[in-house]
Amino acid sequence: MALCLKQVFSKDKTFRPRKRFEPGTQRFELYKKAQASLKSGLDLRSVVRLPPGESIDDWIAVHVVDFFNRINLIYGTMAERCSETSCPVMAGGPRYEYRWQDERQYRRPAKLSAPRYMALLMDWIEGLINDEDVFPTRVGVPFPKNFQQVCTKILTRLFRVFVHVYIHHFDSILSMGAEAHVNTCYKHFYYFIREFSLVDQRELEPLREMTERICH
Repeated sequence: MALCLKQVFSKDKTFRPRKRFEPGTQRFELYKKAQASLKSGLDLRSVVRLPPGESIDDWIAVHVVDFFNRINLIYGTMAERCSETSCPVMAGGPRYEYRWQDERQYRRPAKLSAPRYMALLMDWIEGLINDEDVFPTRVGVPFPKNFQQVCTKILTRLFRVFVHVYIHHFDSILSMGAEAHVNTCYKHFYYFIREFSLVDQRELEPLREMTERICH
């Protein structure tokens, strides 16, 4: 029998969402607008479109933070089943392997286990979205010139979480009764990155067949 979502996504068994929007800010209002559209039952393709008169960088920032929280939570539900033993390599099936690189510990692409890759990824994203120089929250402070390139890198790496979860842990999604919820999160993410061309088409290839089936 399917578990209720409250049980599936209980905080004691997940990564906790780590970013909030400050009430009263423009970004908080945009976030509320986006959430209201999601809950209204509108077509997801319509939900992701930039509202008239709004800043595209603000719109992207709101969604990057929201997707980080949601995907962080989704992976956290199956983290117990994604171990050094079960997933010694961060992969998406036999054809795709993802290596980690950053500006600190791994300056060259490194072959890591999936849980290690995920931990580094979530910490890396959290560091960026909490960095005022990258995701400014103060009124009048502009986004950096490379903001959309940074978001492309974040979203590309978050897409790899979907790849790993769908290909290696789909049985866990089914056993928790979370398939519909995860599929909705994926469709929302997919329509958003396609609307603004934020992830290279080649990165989407591992889930192409599934995407064609559920995002028609």
